[in-house]
Amino acid sequence: MFEKYLDINTIHTIRARSLVYFGCGAIQKMNDIAAELKTRGIDKVMILTSKNAYKGSGAWEPTIDALEKNGVEYVHFDGVIPNPTTDSIDEAVQVARDFGARALIGIGGGSPIDVAKSVAILLEYPNETGESLYCWKFTPEKAVPIVAINLTHGTGTECDRVAVASVTSKNFKPAIAYECIYPEWAIDDPQLMLTLPAKHILFTSIDAVNHVVEAATTKCTNPFAITLAREVIALVHENLPKALADPRDVVPRFNLAYAALLAGISFDNGFLHLTHALEHPLSAVKPELTHGLGLAMLLPAVVNAIYPSRGAVLADILSPIVPGLSGCACEAETAAKAVEDWLFSLGSDHKLSDEGFTVQDIAKLTELTQTTPSLPVLLSVAPVEATTELISKIYADSLNRME
Repeated sequence: MFEKYLDINTIHTIRARSLVYFGCGAIQKMNDIAAELKTRGIDKVMILTSKNAYKGSGAWEPTIDALEKNGVEYVHFDGVIPNPTTDSIDEAVQVARDFGARALIGIGGGSPIDVAKSVAILLEYPNETGESLYCWKFTPEKAVPIVAINLTHGTGTECDRVAVASVTSKNFKPAIAYECIYPEWAIDDPQLMLTLPAKHILFTSIDAVNHVVEAATTKCTNPFAITLAREVIALVHENLPKALADPRDVVPRFNLAYAALLAGISFDNGFLHLTHALEHPLSAVKPELTHGLGLAMLLPAVVNAIYPSRGAVLADILSPIVPGLSGCACEAETAAKAVEDWLFSLGSDHKLSDEGFTVQDIAKLTELTQTTPSLPVLLSVAPVEATTELISKIYADSLNRME
């Protein structure tokens, strides 16, 4: 109901574990953040971005102006890549150490902010590396302050304690989750998201939906995660078609950005399970695969697999997409097919076989799901037992469209 009367040009202060400045114009809060950093004696920061997204979004100039106005020096690392690797993290750490950075600013989607989180830890642990961090060789308890300037409406990383990177030497794509890497400040300004390409509008929003479908159905979920899931799916269902139809309309972007923020908080509470655990091996062996597409290809089969054990919750939260479900186990295939049809109607019309995966890949993907650091933790909280047979079946059922 809020979208009918709230002014999107008001900067709302949302107090999650991170302090989130949300709304059109929120980027101007960088001046307050820079002033606070200076007050704390932090006069050198590193800004992390990809090569291009930060330039056209409108985030760069206000950030630089705020730092310069408050006497905070900066070095810019623009080597963040999609599906970042531990090697690229080590490169960023070296730049930050050489400069003497004492805080990190990530500008972008999940990749720059996740790299900022990783570098923030490693600046406090000079004897560790990206690989030792992501192979869980130590447990960090501290990190330098992080500012997350979010340019997408999907990952939720601006408000959670999770980061992801690939260990290329092992075909691993693990996640880490530590209290010390909550961004201290986050900026969600929908006006900065208007330059997202259509496929990113689509797949970042699908990422948010996956976050809450999983968070609401883990063994460790809670009422808060489920309540947020209900709102996220309703917001995405209503606003994603509008954003795809008119990418310059900021109103649906405001609502999608809010949905993504809620989704990040939801899975920070309820955690994730099968869809993310099975997607990480896909984009580990094929780094060019868009994370949201990987999730979209797997989601229907996951819904089919977990519906018998979580039918009541799924019937509730999926009602905007699949109205009329009762939660009966007999509806599993109906619900899964309806979710797949919804994804295809939005333009997410690829399955694993369209991306070059075959039956011959399933054994290796299943092995990676079970051996990549962190992924067994996700599997352990799935609402059904994540056996080798179940994992293989989800991959097999995701090769082609459901009949």
